[in-house]
Amino acid sequence: MSAEKECDSRLDWKLLKQGAEARVYSCMYLGKPAVVKERFVKTYRLPELDKKLTHRRMSQEVRSMARCRKHGIRAPAVFHFDATRRLIVMEHVTDGTLLKDYITSLNGGSKREEKLSNLVELIGSVLAQMHDIDLIHGDLTTSNMIFNAERRELTLIDFGLSYVSSLAEDKGVDLYVLERAFLSSHPNTETQFQILLDSYTRHSKKARAVVQKLDEVRTRGRKRTMVG
Repeated sequence: MSAEKECDSRLDWKLLKQGAEARVYSCMYLGKPAVVKERFVKTYRLPELDKKLTHRRMSQEVRSMARCRKHGIRAPAVFHFDATRRLIVMEHVTDGTLLKDYITSLNGGSKREEKLSNLVELIGSVLAQMHDIDLIHGDLTTSNMIFNAERRELTLIDFGLSYVSSLAEDKGVDLYVLERAFLSSHPNTETQFQILLDSYTRHSKKARAVVQKLDEVRTRGRKRTMVG
């Protein structure tokens, strides 16, 4: 049975967002809230090459979510994968708030600092667990995490750029991407990001090499900025 039939009529799909690589819709899948991710055809590529690369990327995205769930890291469950139609149907995580929105909603004062510190502690521990199974997310931002404040649960989403690697360099770059996105979206949070890194270091068995590579990546980034 096709993903379209299983997700009701395509006419009932509601567009949630559109990026450079895909459109994301909400729908119902066998009575459950679901998300459909539909990857675009890249017309500038040879058709066979585009088909091959897209299939490889989508397969890795599906495997990454399954890898997380196998190791106790919260990620959407995959319901259906249709390589021909370039569709992934997955769980729609509705029991939480986009982390970016949650942080923005926090009021000022000591309570905000306490909540934010506890939150980044959790983020650091989750990312340490993910990197210790050699999974690189590839697009770590607070827009790709969902937080349930009541249960203190963090769910990682959007594994479209994910891959498997044991290299400390790749994990350091993953953290650097998050640092740039975090400080850009949430100004004046340098102290909180350091708390995140401290938590990562405590929870990861391979943290020393990764943080060293993060420092090297930061240095390269500063040099590029100075050169312009």
